[in-house]
Amino acid sequence: MPKSIPEKILARISGGGRCAVFTPKDFLDLASHETVRQALARMVTAGTLRRLMRGVYDCPAFSTLLNAPASPDPNAIAQAIAREHGWTIMPAGAVALNLLGLSTQVPAQWQYHSDGPSRTYAWGGGTLQFKHRANKETSTLSPRTALLVQGLKALGQAATDAAVLAKLRAGFAAGELKRAARESRYVTAWVYEVIKKLAAEAGANHA
Repeated sequence: MPKSIPEKILARISGGGRCAVFTPKDFLDLASHETVRQALARMVTAGTLRRLMRGVYDCPAFSTLLNAPASPDPNAIAQAIAREHGWTIMPAGAVALNLLGLSTQVPAQWQYHSDGPSRTYAWGGGTLQFKHRANKETSTLSPRTALLVQGLKALGQAATDAAVLAKLRAGFAAGELKRAARESRYVTAWVYEVIKKLAAEAGANHA
């Protein structure tokens, strides 16, 4: 028996084992925009999905620790919004540090550089701020390289010590560091030197 549109939507968003954050545009290959919108609205009413903000949804995962629905992933919300609009974004400042595990502080405002217009979105856990930057700053680096570059810049040269380097070595595969070294040669000089060092050490360890 053919699957219904809601069944197809659920199968897609839970395909990775955990429900992703998404927008109606992610399903326009399944049905028209209006059909998808109506299906999502019915699923929200039924409690199958959660509306995080206008046009952005996820599954209401339950937290046994909080005994309540778990908080959504702000970075996943940002990526869904960027995907909706066709923007290339990269985490900036405290967001990059948080995603790299270099800071345990959860930002109240999640900031991203974007090749789209500057915009701010409010959601239940705070705000997402997209700041327009020149295309060369957002589109020439792969996501992992961009995250590494922005994290190092936010941390600063003086604070990039042996403990930070050890954490970055553990968090990036050798191939990712080699790619970062290739892609980041025109970024801030000291940042490039740190990345180049990490890549060289990763190569030596896998030789």
